[in-house]
Amino acid sequence: MSGEAQTALAPLPAPPVKAPIAGANAAATKKVAQQFEGVLVSEMLNDMFQGVSTDGMFGGGPGEEMFRSLMIDEYGKQIARQGGLGLADHVTRELLKRQEGVQ
Repeated sequence: MSGEAQTALAPLPAPPVKAPIAGANAAATKKVAQQFEGVLVSEMLNDMFQGVSTDGMFGGGPGEEMFRSLMIDEYGKQIARQGGLGLADHVTRELLKRQEGVQ
């Protein structure tokens, strides 16, 4: 191979890796941790609602059956926003620690 061909096939240098900005990431990390807790709570509630029938005097019938998953997702989000299980705080701390370790 000629010198030009070797130069053309040589890998390009990788761009420098930017370290995460701690201040900007703290709020985003807290939001993601809260969303994670909301999903976890929704899954727990979903298991709880499996045994609850939608018929009877106080049941919502086919409408409740159809929209129950959306209702459970909203319950999970609201529980997480109001403090939830306290998991979001622990997840936020761990994520921020790991982000600081990357720098």
